[in-house]
Amino acid sequence: MLDKLQALEDKYLELEQLISDPDIIANQNEWQKLTRAHSKLTGIVAAYREYKEVRQGIEDALEMLKDKLDDDFHDMVQLELNELKTKAVQLEADLHILLLPKDPNDDKNVIVEIRGGAGGDEAALFAGDLFRMYTRYAENQGWRTELLDANAPDLGGFKEVVFSIQGDGAYSKLKFESGVHRVQRVPATEASGRIHTSTVTVAVLPEAEDVDIEVNNNDLRIDTYCASGAGGQHVNKTESAVRITHLPSGIVVQCQDEKSQLKNRDKAMRVLRAKLLEAAEQKQHAETAQNRKSQVGTGDRSERIRTYNFPQGRVTDHRIGLTLHKLDFVLNGDLDELINGLITAAQSERLKEAESE
Repeated sequence: MLDKLQALEDKYLELEQLISDPDIIANQNEWQKLTRAHSKLTGIVAAYREYKEVRQGIEDALEMLKDKLDDDFHDMVQLELNELKTKAVQLEADLHILLLPKDPNDDKNVIVEIRGGAGGDEAALFAGDLFRMYTRYAENQGWRTELLDANAPDLGGFKEVVFSIQGDGAYSKLKFESGVHRVQRVPATEASGRIHTSTVTVAVLPEAEDVDIEVNNNDLRIDTYCASGAGGQHVNKTESAVRITHLPSGIVVQCQDEKSQLKNRDKAMRVLRAKLLEAAEQKQHAETAQNRKSQVGTGDRSERIRTYNFPQGRVTDHRIGLTLHKLDFVLNGDLDELINGLITAAQSERLKEAESE
């Protein structure tokens, strides 16, 4: 591990020199590429340098303890040694995690799809709650959200809503949200006060860039139609809504959120590229990756990654066995404890796999 860390620090220093070179600075594309590479190494190099300082501190303390010291000074050095050893163990664990291969999509923006599953109107209402939860979380992170498409029933919520979240590390934090979310509560329309169980499916896709996926226009069938639902005078009068079918894969996307047909087409193409990127990665990693149907499930009540229980005010993530009794805070975008728990669990699993290999 230490040899690998030293090689990374050497690479970091080499990049540091290159990005200060006037010839490199004159070539902005190359300079930006090298700057990004330098930035990605900053965290692990800083941790490695701190680790080396701690190890040096341990060696110095051990040398001092070999000498004859008065009791008070001996105890002070021994206390410092114990603290340094504890810190070294923690830094070693951190470095093992930092050395794990990084998901190449972690830095990408995301496209989120939320769809009502079992439960009819109540599922649509909860889809609206989840949309609000994720947009609030994005606001807390300083990220930007953009609505791409929505199908809103008269009673409220969404039968389906598609939106993008743009910000540093968006996919790295939100990728664990894919799956079936189950809600248990008394619907507003339930006169007897009986608790209903409904489900909503969530899919989180890394947003593809043009360089990730090349789309041949000859492979597309583009249909326009009149938008439906709320939206002003253009609704049902102007064919501003766009539906794009990717003929080789059969993937269909649509957008009717904008009054401009051109803007709707641009948004629909962003969703299509994300889905094509996902499909390409699934094909590439067929042995280990789950397909999209597995990712979001069928929406059946028995399938779930997380349960939101309103009567008890709790949220339970079934993958890591974490239960939080602060439902209101979670639905208001306070997802840090859940997401950090999922990230830690994923890192632990990857460490086990790395050790077994």
